[in-house]
Amino acid sequence: MKNYYQILFVLLAFCLPLNIVLASDVDFNPVYNDSTVAKVYIEIDADSLALIFHPDSVESDHEYPALFTFENHLIRETVENVGFRLRGNTSRFSQKKSFKVSFNAFERGRKFYGLEKLNLNGEHNDPSIIRSKLCWDLFEEMNIPASRANHVMVYINDDYYGLYINVEHVDENFVDLKFGNNDGNLYKCLWPADLVYLGEDPDLYKQEHSGRRAYELKINTDIDDYSDLINFIKIINLTSADSLRIKLEKVFNVNSFLQALAVDVATASWDDYWFLKNNYYLYHNAKTDKFEYIPYDYDNTFGIWWDGILPGVDWGDRNIYDWGNPNEPRPLVQSILEIPEYRNRFSYYLNKLLQTNFNQEILIPKIDKIHTLITPAAELDIYRTMDYGYTIDDFHNSYTQPLGGHVTYGLLPYIAARENSAYYQLILNNISPIITKINQTPSFPQLNENIHISCFVEDDDDYVSVHLAYFINGGEQERIQMFDDGNHFDGEVEDKIYGASIPALTQPGLIEYFIVASDASGNQSIEPLNAPDDVFRFYIGTPSVNLFVNEFMASNDTTIVDDFGEFDDWVEIYNGDTASVWLGDKFLSDDFDQPDKWQLPDSTLNPGDFILIWTDKDDEQGNCHTSYKLDKDGEEIGIFDSEINGFAPIDTISFGLQTTDVSYGRTVDGGSFWQYFYTPTPGFSNSTTMVQENKSPDVLTFKLKQNYPNPFNSETIIPFQLSEQANIRIEIFNIVGERVCILTSKKYQPGSWFVRWDGKDDFGKRVASGVYFMRMSQVNFSRESENGLFERKLVFIQ
Repeated sequence: MKNYYQILFVLLAFCLPLNIVLASDVDFNPVYNDSTVAKVYIEIDADSLALIFHPDSVESDHEYPALFTFENHLIRETVENVGFRLRGNTSRFSQKKSFKVSFNAFERGRKFYGLEKLNLNGEHNDPSIIRSKLCWDLFEEMNIPASRANHVMVYINDDYYGLYINVEHVDENFVDLKFGNNDGNLYKCLWPADLVYLGEDPDLYKQEHSGRRAYELKINTDIDDYSDLINFIKIINLTSADSLRIKLEKVFNVNSFLQALAVDVATASWDDYWFLKNNYYLYHNAKTDKFEYIPYDYDNTFGIWWDGILPGVDWGDRNIYDWGNPNEPRPLVQSILEIPEYRNRFSYYLNKLLQTNFNQEILIPKIDKIHTLITPAAELDIYRTMDYGYTIDDFHNSYTQPLGGHVTYGLLPYIAARENSAYYQLILNNISPIITKINQTPSFPQLNENIHISCFVEDDDDYVSVHLAYFINGGEQERIQMFDDGNHFDGEVEDKIYGASIPALTQPGLIEYFIVASDASGNQSIEPLNAPDDVFRFYIGTPSVNLFVNEFMASNDTTIVDDFGEFDDWVEIYNGDTASVWLGDKFLSDDFDQPDKWQLPDSTLNPGDFILIWTDKDDEQGNCHTSYKLDKDGEEIGIFDSEINGFAPIDTISFGLQTTDVSYGRTVDGGSFWQYFYTPTPGFSNSTTMVQENKSPDVLTFKLKQNYPNPFNSETIIPFQLSEQANIRIEIFNIVGERVCILTSKKYQPGSWFVRWDGKDDFGKRVASGVYFMRMSQVNFSRESENGLFERKLVFIQ
């Protein structure tokens, strides 16, 4: 990837923005590639490093500026001015400390391959330096939303600080990647987060322990609304057993949680919710309106244990159904496992884990491979020896034998003990089919367009029959079979994804549906659980008006301020209709699965007019401020019609990575083609040649900006801005310094402007392909330090 950008740089002869090089790839992220041991280099001021390690500041989260370099066999990238600090709990007081790297600490919104932060964990409790990596891999293999991880060697100011595990940070980027949105509340739950109901007062759930909340809100912190968490906890604790399942499945992804419990039990992850009321996240998924359980912190696993916590525990043979703390309430696990169907599913998932991924046949070769991979880095790690005196022999021996103290099992003996005892303890009853991952395409069906429904169904029987039941406009129920044959929009043959299609409607109408699955033992499941009282539904309509997403900016640092003086992201809507349009029953969303996410203001937009909406997650600031922000890395924007018209899409766009202070808009207002605007035109026609921007006086400067597009072969736009009235001349020169043409030479008022160059000289003749320079100068420019002269490179291709 790096070589690609180097070649592109040479060919185009201009610098690519850093955030393009550092773009995220959802399917593959080289930062977590584990085929080699990566290297992380930190260069930091010696005084700052001394302050980080000073005994009086080890609990501080203050971030110090540093230079960061990441290197493996795929990439070598350097990022300046990152934040660097200690992280963790007890590890802050260890000799081998853990660190956090923040790419956005001093540059808002900056990411490194889609990541805002890195967690570099020293694993000082684990002499094998492998246990947490094995856990994260198990979660991935079970398709449970969890962090990615790999081994890295950490260097600080050229000193080797040892072998670390690089664990993905759980934040808004993580949940967006895993769940397709980051609008809901994300809670980091640490001791004593037992999910016991405390009452309706939100302050009871915001109480601090050791300087932080047990349920610490990490997204939407400015709103600080805990009502969703209180409702969830209330359902867990106060709902009667006979109605708990229906109520719980409306607010919680139970199946994912049961799978996470299975991994915890298999790996002896006692530093979790079930045993220690600690170390997990809860995310309120905005798409499903359900909470998701996200596991966290897995170094205390595979036989790592402090007997003083609860004497006499042997994690190798502990009862899999009475696995948690016997002396304290854990209402989420207790209430779930009291329901026979859920208890049977837990057994099914644990048995599946033992058969597929957690067994000696699979794990021993994998562990041997990782052991060989990390041994050279471990042998050089002198910090590993400082906390418990672990020698390199201890490192190797810990794979096969206990070391005493808190290392009660060798890694491989633990796996053998747990595998055998878990099989012996398992009570396997026949389960009903488990229906998950229901998907509808297209998201917004139009008239005369088939609707494809798919779902994932698993069961302990080999044969499962799946049907799609649906109603049109409240009519009679129709039922069609769903197939797993690769021919019904269902994925691959026998991948347990079933599909079927609802025939297209020729007139607007309401479609409601649910899914029924039966197995060979006669067990049946329905999703939603309470169908047909609860169903999935969507309306197929036609948009009633002609509105357009005309221009937007997903990263605004200096371009334009809102009515509160803040540089917020924005979306410009254009009325391309022939009549005025009332906006009050229509919606603007950044999530196609939530078309009614934010209601447009109660106002009328005249033909040919524009309205500017601030996508700033500050809806309390007024009716033109949304409840969400745009994502610079790319997402969706859509205008949707009224509820009575089924939220029919009026205009939608999906966009990729954006550049700060560069907007993306239609070349012609309401037109089909899009382009980047280095001189954005918020609230004005996209074809204007000047925008008087709403900027603070100290923001506007005398500046020539990079042209767009570059390279170009027909026409390019050259933006510039002025802080005061000035006589401006912009000229084009060839590579040997000969002037080609004068694009403008006249007086301009303060503001942002642009001129165009069509690749012709002063005589109207097309110039040859090559590198050219644009120069902006000012007559009688008063700031002699800048010489009144700016130059930039541009490339013309015939």
